[in-house]
Amino acid sequence: MSSHILVLGGTAEARELATVLAARDEVRVTSSLAGRVTRPGALDGEVRVGGFGGAEGLASWLREHRVDAVVDATHPFAEAITRNAARAAAATGVPVVVLRRPGWRPGPGDRWHPVPSLHAAAEMLPRLGRRAFLTTGRLGLSAFAHLAETRFVVRSVEPPEPPMPPDTRVVLARGPFTVAGETELLREHRIDVLVTKDSGGAATAAKLSAARELGLPVVVVRRPPLSPELTAVPDVTAVLERLDRVVRPTPPSPADPRACGAADTCP
Repeated sequence: MSSHILVLGGTAEARELATVLAARDEVRVTSSLAGRVTRPGALDGEVRVGGFGGAEGLASWLREHRVDAVVDATHPFAEAITRNAARAAAATGVPVVVLRRPGWRPGPGDRWHPVPSLHAAAEMLPRLGRRAFLTTGRLGLSAFAHLAETRFVVRSVEPPEPPMPPDTRVVLARGPFTVAGETELLREHRIDVLVTKDSGGAATAAKLSAARELGLPVVVVRRPPLSPELTAVPDVTAVLERLDRVVRPTPPSPADPRACGAADTCP
């Protein structure tokens, strides 16, 4: 009997995991996407789009679809779905594995200013610069909407929606990015401060190297903490190792010929 794995996705790691799991025998994988990106790209295995209706809705879906394990491979800042996954897992007894790429760490020459939230970033920003490169995603711009004296360059995969700062130029792009390209962008727009979330990963880390080379301050929004009952693993290999421990194939029924030893002992 096959195992059913639900991958809460939206990240490159979730896509990689779905590919690996879909290639395994006796594994059914379903990737769930929030639906915030209109063209997410092809995924291996089954795909569903949209929310579950909170923790209770997710728990009902896990029961209805006989899910054996959940992998939360969402963005490190997707607090609501991670919280709901933990509650649904507790309610159903379905194990949950959290996949979180390691966060970024400052190195020599970095001028980082860690803050706990987007609102704290907005409060600090005017003291550091007047031309900001904002790479915190299109859904958090309202935290900066009151900063009329700051000129913003905002990069996102899809067009952001208001409210947003009055002096904003939007750049639509999807990573991975290069250090040379990021350096050129910062110089072209005369950026004097970078604002980013600690998303981790290599796809968008080039902006940090570019800021270091140009000597720019960087406001880094720290990740929200995981619930105490959850433990994160850093990569797909670690997820697979965890799944191999928590998901065990259902043994064949005694009435199943596969459970018989010799042919003359089969019912």
